[in-house]
Amino acid sequence: MGLLTDFRLSVLEGNLGVYGVHVYQSGKTIGEHRFRSDDRENLYSGSKTFASVGVGIAEGEGRFELSDCVLDFFPELQHMAYPGSEKMTIKHLLQMSSGHMFEDFDRFKSGDLAKLFFSMEMKEAAGSRFFYENLCTYMLGRVVEKVSGQTLLDYLKPRLFDPLEIFNPQWHLCPYGHTMAATGLYLTTEEFSRLGIMLLQKGVYKGRQIVAADYVKRMRAEWVDTSSHMDEEGRCGYGYQVWNCTPPNTYRADGMYGQLCVILGDYDAVITVTSHNEGEASDILRAMWTQILPKLEAS
Repeated sequence: MGLLTDFRLSVLEGNLGVYGVHVYQSGKTIGEHRFRSDDRENLYSGSKTFASVGVGIAEGEGRFELSDCVLDFFPELQHMAYPGSEKMTIKHLLQMSSGHMFEDFDRFKSGDLAKLFFSMEMKEAAGSRFFYENLCTYMLGRVVEKVSGQTLLDYLKPRLFDPLEIFNPQWHLCPYGHTMAATGLYLTTEEFSRLGIMLLQKGVYKGRQIVAADYVKRMRAEWVDTSSHMDEEGRCGYGYQVWNCTPPNTYRADGMYGQLCVILGDYDAVITVTSHNEGEASDILRAMWTQILPKLEAS
């Protein structure tokens, strides 16, 4: 029976809403299937992992350290920052532990989002507790822009997208012209898979070191506690804009509605899907574990 036969049946029978699936193992594509046209889709929070790689590239260029305080890059906003904001580091943003415990979506649609971010009440000390916050990722993009003089997208075109052979990527901007970073990057399923392949290969894609291997290691090794999450696939920990998974040595980029790029270290494999699942998108992961993993030979 084919690699994806059972997975395809699970998608259809479970109405999982998958658009396409791509499976890579040991240097080559070993399976892919389309349920609909091969279009670039909004990766939603899958975009966050691309932003994290951008941070790793900038760190590797010596532009900052992860221990640097975010507010130091925005001296023009220090007068309005909520007390405690000055202790927030780049690493705190990567790990979604800003100290904020709410996100003001009514204000999210207008105004300078950096001002909104720093003016928000600090409910906890920075670094003390996980809270999933789109503005954390947005501010990572703004920091990269501060140190490079380019939007995150423009900074990453020659450093990440061109080496991954992803040409003319589209990434939404905020009303003030800054890359959204947390969402709004549009790629095909296979283009999305190249991020996972590069991470699987310790930052290398087609022989080129795109981001330092040490950063890739830290991305998925320095987890913060997410045990209060409702779904078991969300309770395994959060790294540098990636989620830990229930199978051992496995982590993922994860976007709303089932945009998933799963790196499986024990299998030397990457499984990628784009989808529109308005129910429980983690059911797609569970279908991967039960219908694809048993057919992959562990490396």
